[in-house]
Formats: sequence, C-alpha cells, structure tokens
Amino acid sequence: MQLTACEPLTMSTAGVMDPTGDVLQSCGTGDSLASLDDPNLESTANDSSEEESACEREEESKAMEHSAHTQSANAQRPASLSLAVPELDLWTTRRDGEVKLRMGDSGAAAEPPVTVHQAFTRAVERFGNYTALGWKDGEQWKKYSYREYYQACRTAAKSFLKIGLERYHGVGILGFNSPEWFISDIAAIFAGGFAVGIYTTNSPEACQYVAENCQANVLVVENHKQLQKILQIQDKLPHLKAIIQYKDALKEKKPNLYTWEEFMELGRNEPDTQLDDIIASQKPNQCCTLIYTSGTTGQPKGVMLSHDNLTWTALATAHHVRLTEADQSQEVVISYLPLSHVAAQMIDIWITMRVGGATYFAQPDALKGSLVNTLREVRPTAFMGVPRVWEKMQEKMKAIGAKSSTVRRKVASWAKDVGLNTNLSKMEQNGTVPRTPLNFRLAKRLVFRKVRKALGLDRCRQCYTGAAPITKETLEFFLSLNIPLYELYGMSESTGPHTISQPEAFRLTSCGKVIPGCQTKIFSPDAEGNGEICFWGRHVFMGYLNMPEKTDEALDADGWLHSGDLGKHDKNDFLFITGRIKELIITAGGENIPPVPIEDAMKEAVPLISNAMLIGDKRKFLSMLITVKCQVNGETGVPEDELTPEAVEFCRKLGSSSTRVSDIAGGKDRLVHTAIQEGINRVNEKATSNAQRIQKFTVLQQDFSIPGGELGPTMKLKRPVVMKMYKEPIENFYREVLTPSTPDNPLPSK
Repeated sequence: MQLTACEPLTMSTAGVMDPTGDVLQSCGTGDSLASLDDPNLESTANDSSEEESACEREEESKAMEHSAHTQSANAQRPASLSLAVPELDLWTTRRDGEVKLRMGDSGAAAEPPVTVHQAFTRAVERFGNYTALGWKDGEQWKKYSYREYYQACRTAAKSFLKIGLERYHGVGILGFNSPEWFISDIAAIFAGGFAVGIYTTNSPEACQYVAENCQANVLVVENHKQLQKILQIQDKLPHLKAIIQYKDALKEKKPNLYTWEEFMELGRNEPDTQLDDIIASQKPNQCCTLIYTSGTTGQPKGVMLSHDNLTWTALATAHHVRLTEADQSQEVVISYLPLSHVAAQMIDIWITMRVGGATYFAQPDALKGSLVNTLREVRPTAFMGVPRVWEKMQEKMKAIGAKSSTVRRKVASWAKDVGLNTNLSKMEQNGTVPRTPLNFRLAKRLVFRKVRKALGLDRCRQCYTGAAPITKETLEFFLSLNIPLYELYGMSESTGPHTISQPEAFRLTSCGKVIPGCQTKIFSPDAEGNGEICFWGRHVFMGYLNMPEKTDEALDADGWLHSGDLGKHDKNDFLFITGRIKELIITAGGENIPPVPIEDAMKEAVPLISNAMLIGDKRKFLSMLITVKCQVNGETGVPEDELTPEAVEFCRKLGSSSTRVSDIAGGKDRLVHTAIQEGINRVNEKATSNAQRIQKFTVLQQDFSIPGGELGPTMKLKRPVVMKMYKEPIENFYREVLTPSTPDNPLPSK
C-alpha cells in the first residue's frame, strides 16, 4: 500500500491548531472523525501548534532534529514553511520539543487542549471536597479530598524545585502504588520535569538505564529494598541530586537522602512564584511523562507523552465509556497494576481525575492474594484486570466449585449455561434483549449476585481486560457468570486505549471499536483483511526520547502510528487482533504463522496448560514448549512444584496420581502426555494448512513467571528470552534428520 499525501483514507482529515488559534485544513474530503454528542464538556483552550495543508508539502529536506521517514522511496516529512519560524512537526525526540496536535474539526478531536495543571484545577473547582485518594494505614482507611491532593502536589513540586529539579529532567518513581507515587508523578509535571515510572522488578542495571536516559535529577523509592538498587548505581548517575524514600524509616542517613516527611517539609513554606511561573509556561504540546517500554524486544524506549496526550485521552475515554462525574455518582477504582505501565496511569490517575472519581490503593501483595480483600472492602464501580488476574480468579472459583456439594455444583452448572446463552444472545443484539428470560432472573438471584458479592464486584458496572491476550475460555467463563469482560486495546505509544468494548458494542475475542476522535487503518491487508493496525489521533505519542531511528520505525511519513500488531475489522467495525508482526513465525517453507491463536487453542483444548509457546521460525515444522498450572510462592512470585487443585483434578480424571510438575515434566506421566497429545490432535484438525500443525512438544520443569524472566511486567511472554533459556529442548525437537510424517508430508523411502 503506497501512502500518498492527499489520499482521504491514509491522511487524517484533522486540522491542526496554530499558536494563534487558527485551524488549517488538510486535504481530506469531509470529517470522518466520530463526534462527541455532549456540547457542554468543559475544558480550557491553550497554546498548540500549526499544520500546513498536506497538499502543500514541499519536497525539500529539513534542518530538523532527525531524518525523514522512509515509508516509500520518495516519501518525505513536511518541509518548513518558514526558515525564520521552524514549522512544528507531529513528532519530536527532543526533551524540550513541541509537536503539532492532531486536532479535528468537530467532536472529540476538536476539544481545546489543556495542560495537566489545567485539568487538575478543573477537578478541584468541581470536585474539591470529594474523596480523591484512599489508602490503608493499618486497619484504617485514610483519605485525601481533591483539594488536599492538589495542595500536596504543589508542595511536593516546590520541594522538587528546592532540591534542584531542572526543566525537562526526570523524576524516577520506583515502588508500589501509593498516594506518594501519584503526588510525585504530578508534582514532577507541575515543576517542569518528567514523571518517570520504573518497574519494581527492574534490576539495578535496568534502573540505571532508565535514570540515565531521562537524566533523572530525583529518584523516589518505596522502601529499603528499592533504595539498595539505587545506592548500587548512584555513582554512575551524574544528574542525580536526591533520593526520597516514601515508606518505612531510613535504616541509615546519607547525604541527599530524604524521608517523605523531610522531603515535603522542604517545600511547605517556599513561595509560590517560581512554581507558578513554570506552570504558566507549560504548553499542552510539550512532554510531561515518559513511559518506558518493558524491553521485550531490546532496550526499553522512553515513550514521550505530552500534556495533551494525557488530558485529551482521559477526556475522550471517560466520555466514551460513559463514566459518571462525582457530583452525579462517584466512580471508584482500585489501583494495583504497575504504575510504570501506561494503562494503570491512565485509569488510576488521569481518567479518574477527569470525572472526580476516587482511587483506593491495594496492598503491595495484591497480586499474591490480597486483592480480593481490597475488592470486597472498596467495591469498585469499574475494574481493570490483566488476563492473569482474571485467570487466577477463574482457577480459584473452579477449585472452590470442585469442593461443593453435588446439588450446588448442578445449580451452578445450570446457571452458567443460562448466563452464557443469555449474554451471547444479548451480545448479538448489541446489548439489548426484548425481555430478560425468567430462568436468567432466577439464575441471577441464586448464583450471579452471590458470585459478584464474593468477588467484591457487586457495584462494578464495567470490568475490563487488556495489556495482553486473553483466552476465549476465560471470557466465556466470566460471561456465563454474568460478568462480561470488556477488552480494550492500545499501547504505550497511544497513551493507553485505542479501542474499547462496551455493553452495546461487544464481541467475544474482539477488543471493541475505536474511541471517538481516533482512527484505525489496516495497513497492507491480505486477502482475509489482516494487516498491520495503524493509529491516528491526539493520543498518539510525541516520539521516543533521543531515539530518532526508532521513532522513524513507529511513525510513518503521514504521522500514522504503526502498532506492529496484526488485525482485521469485521463487517461491523469490531477490531480483532490476530498477532504481532515481530512474533510471526516464518517457517523454512516460507509460511507466515501467527503463534497466539494456536497457543490459545492449546490452552483451551487442555485446561492443565498454563503457558504455551509455539516454535518454528526458519524451521521445517512447528513444535511447542508447554508449562502446567502450579502453585506460586506468595512472597516471591516464583512458580512451585506443586500443581494447582484444578490441575490435580484434571490428572485425577485421567486416572493419573500426579500432584507435582516434576511428576509430569518431560513426558514422565504417560496419561498426561497422551491427554496433551490428544489436545494437539484436536487443534491440528482445525489447522488451515499442514505447516500450521504442531508436530512435537515438551512439558517444562517450571511455569513461566516474571521472576524467572520469561514474562514481562504485564505478563507478556518474552519470546526471545524463552528461546535462549530453553535452547536445549528446542534444539532437541529438530535434531532428527527426517521431518515427522504427516498425511501431506510422507517420509521419503530409505
């Protein structure tokens, strides 16, 4: 597909505001952006940037900060209209850079841009006395109102300035979710720096890379454990001026090391002048936050997000999913997912602030089991879980169900059948059914309400899943309990969400439809409509900090973000993700195979399987590494040898007495081995070609995990790492000279 400057399908029809407020139109014919239907959405106009007509681009090289994109041999980025006043571009990799905003003529894309400070002051004006943050101190919940929250951020910002935070330098935050995390993040932005989350699982060396890359002046750490990582690398960080520990007492005093209380005291009585001047100088099209990619495919990249990226995405998303503002009915969310990840920041900080919602903090051991207690106490109105969270809930409920009486099991089974069929029918009719069936109302009273209450989801109107693929089995399990999981899709580079499922726009295994004000394009689709998913909108990032080449790879000549994901639309514009380009397996025979659908099919076919990874790049046939469901150490997160109750029950039904992974790994348990092979046979029967059939497999000694290195912080499979770690068993698959026999590939005669 050749992109041309004036093609309506490839160029956004958005105009881009110039600093004087005029809007210059691009050459698109008509406004294809979806519109917000609420004319009273409040926001404040501010400085932004200018875009010349796409048809008037000149083919001259620019003295810009990095080279032109090369989507095609002659495609070039827009040239400056004036040598005296350089034209702003849609991207930058400079820490002090400004970008054009992808403004639209009407609807969501036309909302006036605002800074983070403007968005926060709006929240304080409207929701000043409402609860903003809640956290547990011992057994007691403590709270900040929006007014107190804002004042704490101002005080922290003045403290940052006093200890030497410079403009466009990082404040790295390394710790579990807390009020101090939020306050450090927003205060860094107020003070003109960058808010930079650092994954708590990072090694000292990984922390050093991020701190160096963002030129961090300040590092905020949770406790002594995280402090030790920074002290190991402190001498290698020339820009570092101070370290702040926000939990626990300091075990030793060091120069420029502060407790949270000491840090806040620094700015408490400082005059406001310097801070107010910095805030007044900020523009919506400047960078304020860096999100570092998890580095599954190389060194982490610093994703530059502007004020407008954060504030506009929060506004557009909150309106799209119809969150209620606090003066009508306050939304309540729980913060527990890693805040170094864009999804957690967008939901817990920015979207919640937009509607005056309350964010309650879970305990640090949330993902080790305490989350359900927080859910029951807080009873959120909206909840986001990564697939592993939903899978763990599913496993726990199945284990409890297996111990129930025969009558209870039969009632639950009946209710789940009713729930699944009713909700699938509702889904097909876009969220509406003429009349709720009597048996569904009965199932709701007998089972569904009790399940929701037990999970702490009895007030929850919207349950979301994202950040990694989720299996159809898990989606159907929760749908059968009348808990539809709405998939959302996006990336760090799109400030989080791009498409979202909703009650009236929901399909199993689809990640929904595009947020109004944004656009999706399928680049170079094949015969089935599969191609690379590309994004356009005000949520698209500014660029990668100091990485022009990587930025060139992500943004094409017309400013479309290339996701690297493969997908297609159905006839109703629902987006389905079919794989990742970098994950595509290209066999020795030249066939392109997306691994995720095959891996998910295996998990569905054999419920014993925890993780499955397809192998076959540049190989003659496909093979698979398999792990089985096992207990996880509550403290370390390391997988243990003992099988989960669900896995033990699976083995028992086969006639196997295995209770440990070591009883099964490497084919030791022939009954389990046969069951997995039968599952493979069932999956292979549905393969579209012989090349897509799994020929060999092995069960590994240990499940994949974050501590083990096989999974990233958001539970995504780190395929290159797994390939290295399990090189020996992988090579064993292919040691035989002869290719395995199949109906389409008989062994040659000797």
